[in-house]
Amino acid sequence: MPTFQYGTTAIEYDIEHTDNRKDISINIEWMEGIRLIAPQGITDKQIEEIIRKKAPTILQKLKEVNEITDPPLPKEFVSGEKFTYLGRGYRLKVCREEAEQVKLTFRQGKFIATVPEYMEERDKKLQLTKLFKNWYLEHGKAKMQTRLDLYCARMGVNPNTVQLKEQKMRWGTCTSEGNIYLNWRIIMAPMSILDYVLVHELAHLKYMNHGNDFWHLVSSILPDYEQRKEWLRINGPTLTLE
Repeated sequence: MPTFQYGTTAIEYDIEHTDNRKDISINIEWMEGIRLIAPQGITDKQIEEIIRKKAPTILQKLKEVNEITDPPLPKEFVSGEKFTYLGRGYRLKVCREEAEQVKLTFRQGKFIATVPEYMEERDKKLQLTKLFKNWYLEHGKAKMQTRLDLYCARMGVNPNTVQLKEQKMRWGTCTSEGNIYLNWRIIMAPMSILDYVLVHELAHLKYMNHGNDFWHLVSSILPDYEQRKEWLRINGPTLTLE
């Protein structure tokens, strides 16, 4: 993903070239991040100059996008706190015991964290953040695979690989090599939203743009995709541990 340095801020963006434009448009959305739609033949130098001029506006728009829904306070990892998985909240129970390391399990509809008796709160939060992320990655991978099998068959596509990974703003990425990467935090969202992000990226295997053909394909699989997209735009910031 191209990056433009503006002062101390790195502005990451995607660029889409098209024959039907004479100038550059800049779209900024929570899920899509920053996307430049540019005419064929434009140079990298010209693109950077435009971004430099528009940088203050871009950063302000990003701030507004990030404020669509106020992000929750960072998790405290205390008993009674809820953690969402596929849109449903599950409570955490923290047990202080004579243990050598922090452990996290899920049983009977509840997260159970075993924490060494005298471990400091800061260390507890750091380790449980890591363990929760690993839990989401492990369980999300299995759930994602079942949905992947379903939609690949319906859409007639076959990605090279589909993985959950850390991504700053984007919920999904599809590369020209056919690799799809989904933000692991999407596993916190309801299944319908996971489906939307997955179908969105699978559609890019046929159309590497957001033209009419692309959205027609998405709509043919998920007729209510606009409502799902809107849910993610508004509630995306709440899908976090930090």
